[in-house]
Amino acid sequence: MTPPAPVLVVDDDAVSRHVIDQALRAADIPCVLASNGAEALDWLSRETPSLLLLDLVMPPPDGYAVLRAARANPAISDVPVVVLTALDSDAEVARAFDAGADDFVRKPFRPGELVARIRGQLRLRSYIEELARKEHDAQVVLELTQTLASSLDLRDILFTVVRRIAEVARVDRCSIVLVPDVGSVGQVAATSDDQQLDDLSIDLDKYPEIREVVASRKPLVIQNTRTHELLDVVRKDLPADAPVSVALVPIIHEERTTGVLFLRARHPTVIGDHELSIAATIANATAIALRNARVVKRLRDRTERVNFARFKAERRLRLLKRYAAFFESGADGIIVTDADWQILFSNAKARAITGYSDQELRTHRFDEIADDPARLQAIADGLAKGTFPQNVDLSVMRADGMAVVLSINFNSVLRDDSATLLSFRDVTRERQVESELKRTKEFLESVISSSANAIVSIDRGGVVRLFNRAAERCFGRSAAQVIGTARAVQLFPDSIAAELATMLRTPASAAHHRIDDHATHVLGTNQDMVPVSLSAAQIFDGGEPVGAVVIFTDQRDKVRMEARLAAAQEELQTRERQAIIAELAGAAAHELNQPLTSVMGYAELLKRKLDPQTQAYGAAEVIMNEAERMAEIVRKIGKITRYETKSYVGAAKILDLDRSSDDRPPTGRR
Repeated sequence: MTPPAPVLVVDDDAVSRHVIDQALRAADIPCVLASNGAEALDWLSRETPSLLLLDLVMPPPDGYAVLRAARANPAISDVPVVVLTALDSDAEVARAFDAGADDFVRKPFRPGELVARIRGQLRLRSYIEELARKEHDAQVVLELTQTLASSLDLRDILFTVVRRIAEVARVDRCSIVLVPDVGSVGQVAATSDDQQLDDLSIDLDKYPEIREVVASRKPLVIQNTRTHELLDVVRKDLPADAPVSVALVPIIHEERTTGVLFLRARHPTVIGDHELSIAATIANATAIALRNARVVKRLRDRTERVNFARFKAERRLRLLKRYAAFFESGADGIIVTDADWQILFSNAKARAITGYSDQELRTHRFDEIADDPARLQAIADGLAKGTFPQNVDLSVMRADGMAVVLSINFNSVLRDDSATLLSFRDVTRERQVESELKRTKEFLESVISSSANAIVSIDRGGVVRLFNRAAERCFGRSAAQVIGTARAVQLFPDSIAAELATMLRTPASAAHHRIDDHATHVLGTNQDMVPVSLSAAQIFDGGEPVGAVVIFTDQRDKVRMEARLAAAQEELQTRERQAIIAELAGAAAHELNQPLTSVMGYAELLKRKLDPQTQAYGAAEVIMNEAERMAEIVRKIGKITRYETKSYVGAAKILDLDRSSDDRPPTGRR
């Protein structure tokens, strides 16, 4: 990038120059210092500053003289000028502006304000330069666009483009290289230094820079071809006079890179963003011009074909007149076309269906109003081979913009002249009804298929015609195995099959049979009897029975659930009986508690009063032992029934009736 031009500071005061120099350098603004007007004028005769910072009061030539000289020099007349003045007179300020100053700063000045004023003027100048550059670019683009739009000669278009780009970018040569979709041979379509050059073939393998731009679809700038790594593979083959600096811009049309603009300079040249932007804009315009040139050529070719076709059509129309009366009164729409779908004839019904007048139809091709180009092409291919399809549905756009569906028959007429007769009817409503019926059928099939109940439909002969997924699970057979092959007698018990057969023979006038919530069995896999709850009804068409639908629910899960419920109830009853026994045992233990306590107490009292050597003492001892054994039995009964015991006499344990009768929940001790 070219470094910015310096600011020229002109001031005879050394202190001011030093302060200004320090302020500008701190702000990264390059500057050149001049101590008087003569030194400034000498520097301005050789260089162009980015801005002139000028003290007005100096020995001759003073600031006013320098300002007038700068404004009189066309090379620097547009350079912004900021004047420094210690004069406090408004008249002096007005004089400075009249002489051509753009801004002023009074002395003594603040460095920050001075830098801000200078930057503001530099920004303003950059804006002006940018606007001027854009205006110039627009002028160049406008000039080329007008040239491209006014010329249909492809060679003139390309030569104009490359010559103008070479001038704008200041390069030695600009070329347009067209690249193929497949292959490695490109074509130099035009070059700025040779107007006669046309379609020069080049090997793209020797131009990796072109390959790179075509692949990336982005501009490429090589400032030095002697060192750039992209050219390493071909550098040994480069001629001695090969260009030093090159730039390439892709030419893109309809998302495809069709070629490149190739700018070359023999000497080191800075090809900047500005030049690339111009080249890219012109490349886009070139792509459009190339497309337009091709379109015009196609239009010319088509015009010639249309004129020839019109001549043939007029001859055919003379032959068609003999059929006109017959066709005109036809109940179906009739159109006659040639091999290119040009409409030669239409009858009244055809005009009513399409909404076009006879003249409008004659100026149209049938493929222009039909809305299915792929199918029309296939039909045209068949017609060329002598195949005339029948009952073909095509969508056609009416004159009022409404799309209608036509059922068309294609037939040959005037075979020697390749004319085709299209007879058609408007079937838009029929197709809409068919579509609605299809959607309804698909919806009902989806509902039936997803139903939790098994659904089987049989025709009047007893053959299965519908078998949903729930039926597959119930019978253990797939729909493919059953539909169309199995009969009702193979699925249902004899009684149900017989009742269904009777139902199918019952006319609509009679009270036709229904079966509601009938508990029965169907034949599952391996002839297993599957319990179901079954309902059935007749299906009528036009008052005649045509079949029956059977809906049933698989009861196996219900049967299993009822069996588990019965087992649970039986177990509950057993546990209730055990609880009653336990309560009886507890009650018995409770009733024995008090008498046992008394017996043990009196036995102990007798043992204390009797002589151990007497027979009575032995009897008391026996009573005591038996009572203790009885206490142990009562304790075990209490443990079984969750009644607690307590110590009584000695180590004996008896029921603790106080704690057993407590409402508090029992403790862990039993």
